[in-house]
Amino acid sequence: MTGWRGRRSARDADVTGAAAGAGADGHRQPAARLRQMTPADLADVIALEHELFSDDPWTAEMFADEVAEPPESRLYLVAEAGTEPVLAGYAGMMFVPGGRQADVLTIAVRPASWGHGIGSALLGTILDEASRRGCAEVFLEVRADNPRAHGLYLRRGFEEIGIRRGYYQPSGVDAIVMRKDLLR
Repeated sequence: MTGWRGRRSARDADVTGAAAGAGADGHRQPAARLRQMTPADLADVIALEHELFSDDPWTAEMFADEVAEPPESRLYLVAEAGTEPVLAGYAGMMFVPGGRQADVLTIAVRPASWGHGIGSALLGTILDEASRRGCAEVFLEVRADNPRAHGLYLRRGFEEIGIRRGYYQPSGVDAIVMRKDLLR
């Protein structure tokens, strides 16, 4: 089977962000390393989920179920930063097996890691995988009250295609539905 795991080792997937610092040798240090999420990551992922999305976080069971899905239908990544790896963010995508569509299910970045290119790297990696798998389009929902994420998606070529009123519960915040054409 080929797939994201069959490509370059996740430990080698370093992302140098705009705000990454210079090391002792003067070279830019990676802002984060991306790798596949494992069940061992779930405690840290859930803690960050509750920190960022306290109104409507995914449950531990939801994440466990998602990470247990076969790689043909799901890809979950974590971004680690620092010399002693700390969870800087995570992302998940659903692929319709045999289909031409994918859905970004979640992307989150620790506030201390904002501005380091981690969200963009996570998004870019899952979009690359969607292209590699033959997907023609990718969909997502973004909270209408999250201009940082909305701006990232616009910069990465997503277009607004609709609004889902009151989508996020219990807060009642609208979702902006977005689509990216991977064939353009």
